[in-house]
Amino acid sequence: MISVEKALSECLALTRPLEIDYVPLSQAGGRVLAQPLRATRDQPPFASSAMDGYAMRAEDVSPGVIATVIGEAAAGHEWIGEIGPGKAVRIFTGAPVPKSAGRVVIQEDVTRIADQITLGDNLDAGTHIRPAGGDFINGHTLDAPRRLRPADIALIAAMNIPKVPVTRRPIVAIIPTGDELVQPGSAPRNDQIIASNSYGLKVMFDEVGADARLLPIASDTVESLSQMLALAKGADLIVTIGGASVGDHDLVARVADAEGLSSSFYKVAMRPGKPLMAGKIGSSALIGLPGNPVSSMICGMIFILPMLKGFLGLPTGPMPRQTARLAVDLPANGPREHYMRACVVEGAEHPLVTPAGRQDSSLLTVLAGASALMVRPAHQGPLSAGSLVDILKL
Repeated sequence: MISVEKALSECLALTRPLEIDYVPLSQAGGRVLAQPLRATRDQPPFASSAMDGYAMRAEDVSPGVIATVIGEAAAGHEWIGEIGPGKAVRIFTGAPVPKSAGRVVIQEDVTRIADQITLGDNLDAGTHIRPAGGDFINGHTLDAPRRLRPADIALIAAMNIPKVPVTRRPIVAIIPTGDELVQPGSAPRNDQIIASNSYGLKVMFDEVGADARLLPIASDTVESLSQMLALAKGADLIVTIGGASVGDHDLVARVADAEGLSSSFYKVAMRPGKPLMAGKIGSSALIGLPGNPVSSMICGMIFILPMLKGFLGLPTGPMPRQTARLAVDLPANGPREHYMRACVVEGAEHPLVTPAGRQDSSLLTVLAGASALMVRPAHQGPLSAGSLVDILKL
């Protein structure tokens, strides 16, 4: 068995940043920007009014001044001309400010009768003019790589960029294995169970930007598993579920070897999740997950999510940990790093974490009810309530 740290390093070595796709701006949300973008104009491209009011020469603005309104400027409708002494232009928010104006007097500070305005006694001190390029200037750079959030999309639109270079979504082929499995909605025999891991993993992978594809269930025969691996050919990552152990019906390693697997490792010193394998078949990375539901889901989080970041060109590495305070006493840990399903309550200094009473790797209800994984190092001694521990937020 190898350590979790070593196993993750080997998994990440199987990844590479994928090619670039150019997608319409409207479809770029959540994608990973692959190249820096540069603005093609200033924003705003002209000095604009920040308020509704009257544009005047700055030197003409003082309490009690009377001015004549000679025009009107609205957003998208520039007033062309020059404001002379004692003159004003009615202006609305977002409109270009006439070049000779140095101030916008807000309408609340003005009394208007016909085409004449009188400035009030308590004038607002602001100029209420947004300078050209006040947000960004021509050539402003949006750095890559980055996952594009709604604010990023709005910024790219303002930069006048209609198509965005993003990293291609990694294709993940998910192959559940086992004669005991049937699809949800089927009528299982008494000796069968519903395939659940594959559906949870698909959502997990899709949420971080993958294109996860569910393949049919492979039965416990060499022929069936070989057929599924052939269907998965060309995927960036092939994920098998179950059959990665050493029982008579665990065929993944045997069939993968026959298909030309270049093995990276087999078995990891972690709980749950020991029977984990990794390698490469042709151009595809392959991860063989354990069949127990919680084991496969946790291994997906610990190993495959960082791999998908690698394929997307994002900074990668172990999932970030936080420090929490243990709520209960715990006995000594065994020889494997233990990822305990737990619930976390936020505290003033540190969150308070309580591991679930049942840690069996078949219990999806416990995982669904958990808000964190509490990580215990191998061979760690007993812990008392109040001890500081590492957690991974779910």
